[in-house]
Amino acid sequence: MNKTALSELTSVASVAAHRSFRGAAKELGMSPSALSHAVAALEQRMGVRLFHRTTRSVSLTEAGEQFLARIGPALREISAAMDEANTHRATLTGTLRINASEGAALRLMNPVGYEFLRRYPDMKLDIVTDARMVDIVAEGFDAGVRQIGHVPQDMIAVPCSAAVRFLVVGAPAYFADRTKPMVPDDLRAHECIRARLPGGAPYKWTFGQHGERIDMEVPGALTLDSPHLMLDAAFHGVGLAWMSQWAVADHIAAGRLVSVLDDWSERAPGLCLYYPGHRHVPAGLRAFIDLIRECTASDPDTPD
Repeated sequence: MNKTALSELTSVASVAAHRSFRGAAKELGMSPSALSHAVAALEQRMGVRLFHRTTRSVSLTEAGEQFLARIGPALREISAAMDEANTHRATLTGTLRINASEGAALRLMNPVGYEFLRRYPDMKLDIVTDARMVDIVAEGFDAGVRQIGHVPQDMIAVPCSAAVRFLVVGAPAYFADRTKPMVPDDLRAHECIRARLPGGAPYKWTFGQHGERIDMEVPGALTLDSPHLMLDAAFHGVGLAWMSQWAVADHIAAGRLVSVLDDWSERAPGLCLYYPGHRHVPAGLRAFIDLIRECTASDPDTPD
């Protein structure tokens, strides 16, 4: 089999997995038009159509399904053999693409991401932050990072953080002429910096005490969708913010922020890196997972 033929077979498998030439092209590092021409050239040589194509969808023909069923195992074996050989290199190479929320990415990068780049200088780490949940396979990502409860059921999850508390914080100047809230209902008399869900709805603040759980849609003139912007607004005394302890612990210790309602703070599920179980794990992702386990081994609160 020559190089061109193997590339074309890989292209067919990728288009079938993504059900999209654009998504497959992103994964393969080529343009959608070049990918389309490669698949069309293979179909012409074989004398059979492998895909149904419309302006809105791409799907395998019956012949395409049979063809993929035969070549799929061989392609996975070739990929596995290449990755196994790559582990014997002095250094790993390639690009690892990860999708995560902004907060999850901040938590993951320190220490795992930065140590990964130091340890494997020939690897590239491409992290895309997105508040919405995406199909990591269709979008061409190797893995995603989300809270445990948000990981799709068909994915393999690797815990990468302990559970986290969410705290209500404000600048000292904000409390200069205001009474601190003592119970969650007191927030109705305060200015709150609201968070927005990807669909546009406001994010409810969650509290709990002695088995009681309260989900509140808090009042406030400012609504944001970035942890960085919410933190900056809190620093400027615009209002109270509800943020993870990871994001605000250092600022509380330094006196830049004051936390309130600590007795009502609940622990939220920790973060997981997740990836599709039906695919061979690339050497770069395997090294990243090993590093996550190494970095979290000393944290007794991180789930196994």
